[in-house]
Amino acid sequence: MSPRQTKEPVAVPPHIQTRLEAAGLRRTLATRAVLGLFLAQPHGGLTHAQALNALTARGLDINRVTLYRLLDRLAVCGVLQRQTDDEARTWRFSLAPPEVSSRASGDVPLFECEACHRQLRVADASAATQTLAQDVFSALARLGHQGTRLEVAVHGTCVDCLEPAA
Repeated sequence: MSPRQTKEPVAVPPHIQTRLEAAGLRRTLATRAVLGLFLAQPHGGLTHAQALNALTARGLDINRVTLYRLLDRLAVCGVLQRQTDDEARTWRFSLAPPEVSSRASGDVPLFECEACHRQLRVADASAATQTLAQDVFSALARLGHQGTRLEVAVHGTCVDCLEPAA
């Protein structure tokens, strides 16, 4: 990754820094640049291609494979959430909320607008979903398997996209 123009350093919130350190990830230029994308739009979801284009537009060249690996590592350590975009047949990444641990990052249901791809956590359903997740993990454990996360997503149209155009 080579910078084409100087950018101000990204201020990494403490909860993200803690997750990075726990996972053994360094705050490289690539890591800071990717975090900057997601910190700038905490409710948005980006595909790998969109992240690559955004980084290029910001004046940074990053290898596409390096970006794939970095997005995946950030999802594994709970900094990002990764959801499947079935329509586009790709992954969509978004910033994980501060209160969600890496183990539970997929345990809280998400609502994704199919029009604008904004992702919202469905916090009111989190207690019931946590119970469901524990039941699934327990059932898997009885069979000798080890579950790591449960992803629940509701797809539809958000209120902003439903409103008729003026």
